[in-house]
Amino acid sequence: MKKILVTGATGFIGNYVIEALLQHKVSVIATSSNLEKAKTFAWFNKVNYIQFDFTKFDTKENYFQFFGNPDALIHLAWEGLPNYKNDFHITENLPRHQHFLENMAVNGLKDVSITGTCFEYGMQDGELKETLECKPGNAYAIAKNELRIFTETLAIKYSLNLKWIRLFYMFGKGQNPNSLTSQLDKAIEANAPVFNMSGGEQIRDFLPVEKVAENIVTIALQNNINGIINCCSGVPITVKTFVEHYLQTHNKIIELNLGYYPYPDFEPMYFWGNNEKLKTIINGQNSGV
Repeated sequence: MKKILVTGATGFIGNYVIEALLQHKVSVIATSSNLEKAKTFAWFNKVNYIQFDFTKFDTKENYFQFFGNPDALIHLAWEGLPNYKNDFHITENLPRHQHFLENMAVNGLKDVSITGTCFEYGMQDGELKETLECKPGNAYAIAKNELRIFTETLAIKYSLNLKWIRLFYMFGKGQNPNSLTSQLDKAIEANAPVFNMSGGEQIRDFLPVEKVAENIVTIALQNNINGIINCCSGVPITVKTFVEHYLQTHNKIIELNLGYYPYPDFEPMYFWGNNEKLKTIINGQNSGV
């Protein structure tokens, strides 16, 4: 049975990725720094959980062997989010994850899927395709883009199957409490008459986290299409419309106080992803390819 290692197992996405993996005939090795949190998840007794803190990385350790010689790695771990602007992403996270991925490749890993970010595209408006030049503008995006470039060299040197999965916007249970939908959920639960938000005219690309996890697993379990792959809906929608639809699905009427918050300065006003590569992968899996 194929063994899949998942880092960042107790994170927002990690929880859903493991649940999605368990729907396939694979053996799951899950890792995170928080054993007690891991024990609270329904999947805990269905996986081989190995506690590991990336800040304690040891260059003398063979991590491929430490994690039981996995057939593939889904690398979700990344510390310090959603603080996108802090330099620790570049000075601390980047070298740490470079060392880890190189250690895994040197010692025998042959298949890796890593989550990147739509912020790698930088302040570019419109439909974002994988072939676009990267112009990352915040520390998190710069670090992720540099990690991609580094891992691409590893892929050539060690014959790695590399899938770089660029995540767009996601929502669902367990998300950061400061996220848009978490704040909406709080307002709905409190029967708040008004919801404070930005002007809402910015265009984004949203997917529920369950679908994101399903896409990540589908991408990871195939090797027909490698390289950069956008994980997105491909459907542009204004934030205001998204909020209105979200309230409708919860049968709630709340007045939107538009313009209460300024628009973020670290992302473009109008962008969404092109998902043609993703659809090709999904269609190929559905047809048994």
